[in-house]
Amino acid sequence: MAKPRIGLALGSGAARGWSHIGVIETLSDAGIVPDFVCGTSMGALVGGVYASDRLAELKHWALAADWRTVASLVDVNLTTGGIVEGSRIVNWLDTLDIPANIEDTRLPFGAVATDLVNGREIWLQKGPLKQAIRASIALPGIFSPIRIDDRWLVDGALMNPIPVSLCRAMGADFIIAVNLNEDMLGRRMTGEADTGQKKATHRKKEVVPVPNKADLLKSLPLSLRRHAAGFSLFRQRNTSPAYFDVLMNSLNIMQDHITRSRLAGEPPHVLIAPMVMDIGVMDFHRAAVGIKAGAKATELALPMIESKLRHDS
Repeated sequence: MAKPRIGLALGSGAARGWSHIGVIETLSDAGIVPDFVCGTSMGALVGGVYASDRLAELKHWALAADWRTVASLVDVNLTTGGIVEGSRIVNWLDTLDIPANIEDTRLPFGAVATDLVNGREIWLQKGPLKQAIRASIALPGIFSPIRIDDRWLVDGALMNPIPVSLCRAMGADFIIAVNLNEDMLGRRMTGEADTGQKKATHRKKEVVPVPNKADLLKSLPLSLRRHAAGFSLFRQRNTSPAYFDVLMNSLNIMQDHITRSRLAGEPPHVLIAPMVMDIGVMDFHRAAVGIKAGAKATELALPMIESKLRHDS
C-alpha cells in the first residue's frame, strides 16, 4: 500500500496556540512530517509560518516576547469593528520572511475564516498569506474584520475550530488534529479569589507578571485614554466579570460546543490535546509553557500515531 498522506489540523486557542510549536517539533523529531497543513485562528498563524519553513524564527520570537513586546503589536482603533485593527500584526509577519502568497509555501496550506455576513465557513488556500492569517485570527470583539474578495471575514473558530474537514478536502488520508480547547469550561476567571478548596494533588500554578491597568493605558493613543480609563477591561478582585472575562468565557463556551460537534462528525485519526487550561487566551508572553505542553502531549500520542501509520501503510 502507498504511504498515507498526512494532514495536520491545528486548532484555535489564542495564546494557547504556542503549543502547536511543541507539537510540530516533536512530530518532526519522530520523523513525522505532514503533507498538508491546515489551521484555524492561532493554528493558522503557526501553521502558515510552519508551512513557510519559518517555524524556528517564530519560536525564537515567541520565547523572547514579554507582555510589553506583545502589547507593541496592539494598534487600538475602536472605529474598525474591534478593539485592535491588526495592521501591526500583519507588518510583524513580514519580519518572519514568509512568502507573499499561499501558493508559494513549502507545504500546501489552508486557513479557515468565517464570512461575517452569511456565517459561511471560508477556506483560504490561495492568495496573500498574511491576509489569510489575519482573517483567520480576527477574534470578534478583539480584532476588526478584514475584507478579502468582497467578503468581511472574521475568526474561523466561529465555524470550524479544528479544520479536519479542510485537511481531508486537500487530500489527506491520515489526519492528526490538535485541540487546544479541552477542559476550558469552568476555568477560574481572572482575578477571582482562591476558595481554598482545591485538591491537594492539583499542581501549583505558575506565577507570571501581568500588565496592570496603568501600563496598559499608557500604551493607548492619547485620544483614547480618557475613554478607556473608565472602561473595565479586566476583572478586579471581588467584582463582577469585566469585558474580557465575559467575552473570552463566552467564546470558550461557544468553541467547546462547536468543537465537540465537528469532531463527532469529522473525527481525525489522532487527536492531540495539550494540557493548557492554565494559559489564558491573552497570555501570549507564556510561549515556553505552551510549547512544553504541546511537546509533552505529542510524546504521549506518538505510539498511537506510529502504530496507526504502520497499519495504514
